[in-house]
Amino acid sequence: MADVEEAAKLDLRDGVALEALAQNGLVLGSVDGEKAMLLRSGDSLFAVGALCPHYHAPLAGGLIAGETVRCPMHHACFSLRTGEALRAPALDPIPCWRVEVVGSTAFVREKLAESKPRTSRSTGRSSSPASVVIVGAGAAALAAADMLRREGYEGAVHMLSADDSAPYDRPNLSKDFLAGTAPEDWMPLRTPEYFAQRRIDLVLNSRVSAIDVQRKRVRVEGGKDYEFEALLVATGAEPVRLHIPGAAESQIHYLRTFADSRAIVAAAAAAKRAVVVGASFLGLEVAASLRARGIDVHVVGRERAPLERVLGPEVGRFVQELHESHGVAFHLGCTVGRIDGHSITLSDATTLDAELVVLGVGVRPSTALAEQAGMAIDRGIAVDEYLQTSVPGVFAAGDVARWPDPHSGERIRVEHWVVAQRQGQVAARNILGHREPFDAVPFFWGQHYDVAINYVGHAERWESIQVDGALASRDCAVSYMRGDRALAVATISRDVQSLRAELAMEVAGR
Repeated sequence: MADVEEAAKLDLRDGVALEALAQNGLVLGSVDGEKAMLLRSGDSLFAVGALCPHYHAPLAGGLIAGETVRCPMHHACFSLRTGEALRAPALDPIPCWRVEVVGSTAFVREKLAESKPRTSRSTGRSSSPASVVIVGAGAAALAAADMLRREGYEGAVHMLSADDSAPYDRPNLSKDFLAGTAPEDWMPLRTPEYFAQRRIDLVLNSRVSAIDVQRKRVRVEGGKDYEFEALLVATGAEPVRLHIPGAAESQIHYLRTFADSRAIVAAAAAAKRAVVVGASFLGLEVAASLRARGIDVHVVGRERAPLERVLGPEVGRFVQELHESHGVAFHLGCTVGRIDGHSITLSDATTLDAELVVLGVGVRPSTALAEQAGMAIDRGIAVDEYLQTSVPGVFAAGDVARWPDPHSGERIRVEHWVVAQRQGQVAARNILGHREPFDAVPFFWGQHYDVAINYVGHAERWESIQVDGALASRDCAVSYMRGDRALAVATISRDVQSLRAELAMEVAGR
C-alpha cells in the first residue's frame, strides 16, 4: 500500500511516456485525487482505479489477463475496458478513464461513466420471470440479487432471511471482527439505501417453512406466502452440533452468524481461558482471534495435524507450529469427553480449565426445505452445470449446492465464500435464461496471524504433494497432484502465482 501512496503523487493527466509502458507494464499515479494506474495490455492502453473495492488491495500486485485485472488478495476480477466487477468477491466496479495518445505520450483524460444495467435478455425462454424469490441472505443470495439488477432485470426480487442482520462479511466473523480489529459498522456488505434503490425486498427474521414448487409459492413461518416464477435456494449450511455430557447449552458457542460472533465477543470479555473444539480453518481462526484478545487458548481436534485433510500433513504441521509460536496449545487425536463447570475432560483424560468453549467441527448443508419440496438431494442439493435443481426454474447456489465441477471431473460441494458469491452470480444470469455453465475454479483464503494462505482448485484426494519454496520462510507454493496435473495449489506470499494457477485451471477446464 505504501507504494500506491507514494506513486499517487504522479498525476497521470500530465502524461506518461509510452516507453515506460512495456507489454503488460503499468504506471501508478492519481487522477483528480483518485489512486489510479495506467497500463498496457496487448495493443490497448487502459486507465483504471488502483485499489480493489473489496478489501482495497493494490491491483498493481495482481494479474493482467487479456482485458481484465485480477486482485492479488481475494481474486476478484475486473474489466479493464468498463471497470465492471466480473467475478466476486468484489461486487462494485473500479473507475475507468479515457486514454489518449499524443505522439509518444499517453494522457489520461475524463472519467468514463459507469456501465448501465444491461437490458435483460432471454435464451430459451419467452420472457424473464415476473418475480424471483431468493431463500437466504448470505453470499450467494446477495450476489444473485445484485447480478439480477446489474443484468437489467426489472421484476420483483424478494430475499427471505431467517437472520436478524442484513447481509454481512461472514469471513470476518472469525477474523478481524472477532479479534477486535474490525468495528461492527464494517460488517454489513450493503447499506439499507442499496436495497431500497435497487428494489430488493430484503425480509429479515423470516424463516421459510415450506416451498411449494407446483404452486410456485414459498411460505414463511407465520403464514405469509411469496409467489415466484423463478426460485434460488441459498440456504447455506448449519454448524454440526455435538452433545457433550455435563455441558450447559449456555457454555457452548458455535460460529455461523453475526449474532454468534457477537456472543463470543461478549463471552470473551470475561474469559481468561478458552477451548476451541475443532482444528479446522474456522476453529484455528477463532483461536488466533481469541489470542489477539489475550486469552489463553487450547485447541482440541481429532486430527493428527491441523488441516491435514485439506492441506496435507506438512502444511498442517507448519500451521500448528505457527499457532504454537503465538501461544496456542494443541491436543490432537482427542475429543471432549465431558464438561463440568469450567473443567473440561478430554478423551485422553487430560483436564483443561476454560470459561469459554467454541465448537468448530464442521457444517452440514441445509437441505430440509429442498428435500421436502421434492428436489434431488446428493449430500447437498444436486444441481446441473447451470446450477438448476431437478425442478425446472428452481436453482441452488452456495454451501448447499453440489455441482458437476469441470476441473476435477467430480460432483463437489464446497463451503467457500467466494464460490458461493460466484455461484449466485451465475445462477442469476441463468434465471434470466443465459444458459451459462458454472466453471469458476474454487478459491478460498485463510488468515493465521500475519500469514495468509490462498488456495485454488479442489483436491479431495491426491497422489503427491510438491512444494516449491519453503514453508519455514513463509514463501511457497504447494501443489496437490494427480499424475502430472495440479488439482489444487496453496500459496503463501505468492499472490501472482496463485492467480496464474487459477487462470491455468480455468483454461484447462474449458
